[in-house]
Amino acid sequence: MNPRIEILTEKKLIGQRMTMSLSNNKTVELWKNFMTKRKEIQNNIGTELYSIQIFDHLYFNNFSPDSEYDKWATIEVTDFDNVPEKMETITLQGGLYAVFLHKGAARTGPKTFQYIFGTWLPDSDYALDNRPHFEILGEKYKNEDPDSEEEVWIPIIKKTATGN
Repeated sequence: MNPRIEILTEKKLIGQRMTMSLSNNKTVELWKNFMTKRKEIQNNIGTELYSIQIFDHLYFNNFSPDSEYDKWATIEVTDFDNVPEKMETITLQGGLYAVFLHKGAARTGPKTFQYIFGTWLPDSDYALDNRPHFEILGEKYKNEDPDSEEEVWIPIIKKTATGN
């Protein structure tokens, strides 16, 4: 599973967020809430949904399934002029990303992430950058269907000669 390396341009998104941890995962609740209000967003670009995770800068250094992070359910928009009630805005800053294709049911995602963080990243020319991680849920995303596909975007920077 080799990623493509891409430079993301800045994106404006509107959605909802919740603080959670792997041991207290509220993803289903977050997406259920978002999807019931999604049609209120009038200025969206396309139909792709963005599942964003924002981790503390020490999250991966001191990893624990109880460590909390913010998770967002969002859609890209042209501007922030009309933000529906109970929705928030987030701007994904541009930057370098490794983009992996996860194929399979959502519940098999941990295998993909284990490969990314346990095998690919340590053996690559890149280090993890402190920017949001996200998945793009496009037309091939089917949640728990074994034929489901989603893109996993991991923020990276080139390793330096000093070992980063």
